[in-house]
Amino acid sequence: MSRAVRFVKMQGLGNDYLYIAAKRTPRGIAEMARRMSDRHFGAGADGIILILPSKKADFRMRIFNADGSEGLMCGNGIRCVGKYVFDRGLTKKTELTIETAAGPRRLWLYPHGRTADLVSVDMGTAAVSAERTVDLPEHGPVNCVPVSVGNPHAVVFVPDAERVPLSAVGAALSGSDAFPGGVNAEFVQALSPARLRMRVFERGSGITLACGTGACASAAAAVARGLCRAGEDIGVVLDGGELTVRVERDGRVRMTGPAVTVYEGEMRV
Repeated sequence: MSRAVRFVKMQGLGNDYLYIAAKRTPRGIAEMARRMSDRHFGAGADGIILILPSKKADFRMRIFNADGSEGLMCGNGIRCVGKYVFDRGLTKKTELTIETAAGPRRLWLYPHGRTADLVSVDMGTAAVSAERTVDLPEHGPVNCVPVSVGNPHAVVFVPDAERVPLSAVGAALSGSDAFPGGVNAEFVQALSPARLRMRVFERGSGITLACGTGACASAAAAVARGLCRAGEDIGVVLDGGELTVRVERDGRVRMTGPAVTVYEGEMRV
């Protein structure tokens, strides 16, 4: 028997999810994520984000990608969680802690009246590994910098991000055996010491307009390589807009960007 599921579609720089507030994780959530995220036969999104009660923080979030797999962390998604709970009166706090599969994350909300449209996130410490070469059978060797921001990334520095065949090379790198479990693949062009251009192929979702954790990973890799400076704001330009990322000398990362409500709806699943 089908059931009606209420959701709010929200996006951060075009990285869109269907947000569902619930007391517990619904049955069949993986299939629900696949059906509801379908851009032709569903509501259309990069996945579902559940907002749940937490015993460790103000709220808990769980991420289910468009293919039904569970994600660990989403920088654009967690900003929208902050907006959701504030705008709907679930909290009056402008500083929150959100429990995620990658650990707790602190948010700072900057309200205008009754809504919060700009949110900062303490993304934790970025772990930047040494550059490695990954051989992609149909595309040849690719040099990338592995970075963990609670979830795995492979950052590839390129001379021109616009010319990267993202659907082919991004998919091949994301699904490479070199990264068991898959990896988010970022292709980054250094425009200046304070500005990066990034495009992304996300594991579980494919090409997306933005990836908050990917922007943080890219900035951390750029600082490690001396392309950007620690302790200063870095503008990361994505297909869906721009985020501001600051990487401290100890590797801690803070990201600031918009959170937008698109519409509310109901779908039978």
